[in-house]
Amino acid sequence: MKKKHCTAIVLSAGQGKRMGASVQKQYIELKGNPLICYTLAAFQESQVIDDIILVVGEGQEDYVYDQIVQKYHFYKVRAIVRGGEERYASVWQGLKIIKNGAVPEVYPDGYIFIHDGARPFVDEGILERAYETVDQYRACVAGMPSKDTVKLADENGFARVTPARRDVWTIQTPQVFESKLIIDAYDALMKQENVQVTDDAMVVEQTSNVPVKLFEGSYENIKITTPEDLEIAEVFLKRRFETALN
Repeated sequence: MKKKHCTAIVLSAGQGKRMGASVQKQYIELKGNPLICYTLAAFQESQVIDDIILVVGEGQEDYVYDQIVQKYHFYKVRAIVRGGEERYASVWQGLKIIKNGAVPEVYPDGYIFIHDGARPFVDEGILERAYETVDQYRACVAGMPSKDTVKLADENGFARVTPARRDVWTIQTPQVFESKLIIDAYDALMKQENVQVTDDAMVVEQTSNVPVKLFEGSYENIKITTPEDLEIAEVFLKRRFETALN
């Protein structure tokens, strides 16, 4: 069976307020390169991903084109799009240009991979598992079984219920969908008032009857959010570099 066209929407418009740095987190250097470069390199080198839509903050378009896309030769980047104030609004900006014909190969019959630019350790194994899962189930998200006990709290901060650990996953990206399914879902979402969603799976859950399948990402597929995360990322990067040399 012929492989379907796969487009990645990489989100790089976040403010990174928890990082406490003057430079937005996705452009902080990690071992000499901007963080976002490691993320883009994973998609650039992937046999699964055909092209990339890069969503950036307002006023960053020229900088990203010159200092990231051109400088590092990320030729799979098909378009650079200005993001919105919230994550879901940034995703919608990427989806809209696909809907409007920017990547005719992927809409309505391909797959869209939505990924946080601040998750630089996505790898080919994750992307391959994502493709296999979306090809079977239409909608899927990366995640890992929780290593910690999780408790749900009541409105007063008391433990209300403790779900079985086997039922609890921490969710990551990429989150992957049939292109028409996710575009229709976001189209419906953006017509609502008081939108409250924290990931793309929630959009599909709220606007369609398609169940979202979970597949294993990686415990290394962390989102760089705090200075402590950067220290962990340097360890992971060092380990990968050493493995590549052996």
